[in-house]
Amino acid sequence: MEQPVEKEKRVRIGITHGDMNGIGYEIIIKTLQDQRLMELYTMVVYGSSKVASYHRKTLNIPDFNFNLVKKADQAHPRRPNIVNIHDEEIKIDLGKSTSIAGELALLSLEAACEDLKNNTIDVVVTAPINKKNIQSPGFSFAGHTEYFARKFNTENYLMLMINNVLRIGVVTGHIPLNKVSETLTVDLILSKIQVMNNTLMRDFGIVKPRIAILALNPHASDDGLIGDEEKMVIQPAIEKAYNQNILAFGPYPADGFFGASSFKNFDGILAMYHDQGMIPFKLMSFDEGVNFTAGLPVIRTSPAHGTAYDLAGKNEASPEAFRNAMYLAGDIFLHRQEYDELHANQLRAPGNQSENQRS
Repeated sequence: MEQPVEKEKRVRIGITHGDMNGIGYEIIIKTLQDQRLMELYTMVVYGSSKVASYHRKTLNIPDFNFNLVKKADQAHPRRPNIVNIHDEEIKIDLGKSTSIAGELALLSLEAACEDLKNNTIDVVVTAPINKKNIQSPGFSFAGHTEYFARKFNTENYLMLMINNVLRIGVVTGHIPLNKVSETLTVDLILSKIQVMNNTLMRDFGIVKPRIAILALNPHASDDGLIGDEEKMVIQPAIEKAYNQNILAFGPYPADGFFGASSFKNFDGILAMYHDQGMIPFKLMSFDEGVNFTAGLPVIRTSPAHGTAYDLAGKNEASPEAFRNAMYLAGDIFLHRQEYDELHANQLRAPGNQSENQRS
């Protein structure tokens, strides 16, 4: 008798509500109105049903409601769900930074991370926070990336920005520009190359990724005329990566690299500092780009834009980047499953050295 085909598991997506005075609820609601998502994912927002109702009325979206649940494991698979992180009345000040908005943003993050650890949800998509009002004893980080790295005990991670034409990471992240040169080391650059190579294989299904490494100085220092970081730090890191069978190339002067569209020849790009990577990325995809924290044991994505206080409550915010972040989180979850299963099968295969050692 033929066995019934097991249905593919629905990916359980947790959503943090971000700063309630920004466009977070607008892009969340607009995204969850798309019924096609209900066919793929079970979605749980960590926020406030009262705040959500306020935004829904302000945006004049009458045909949308959240399913209120006490815990994520009670979520309805085909309805947008919300878990209340705060039951009391909340003062909402659209377009303004307030302390209560920062407190609730952190409560949302903590609740989602706890459920990630307990396997109640599979992935998390974070709505934008205000990086100043969220600062507290529980959040003393430059942003989501560093928070998740600490929360999940990860030292080697990478902020990876993604659109439909490029994937670009940054070595030094959220630090002052005058600290970049002294922060760059061979080991740091090599570790970021390794994270990018691993994530391109495991999370994006690319068998032999090609990675471009950008220079720090103009014209890649012109053989030492404009600095020596390329010769002393970046090139040795590339050589070490190549010796580990990682297809890393460069260093490429950033202006010519993007001006000549050379990025199209690579699966990933590694910039030396934040704006070197973020400026070209956001010029190409400000309303569509996604931020992914590579190297974590969990999956976290977000739209590549901020709270947009100037648009709050005006029904003008585009949900495109947030929708893309949800799709990407789901895709990465499935890629990881396939990759891990494939490698587990290879380890179990007859003749495998590890298997023979156990025999």
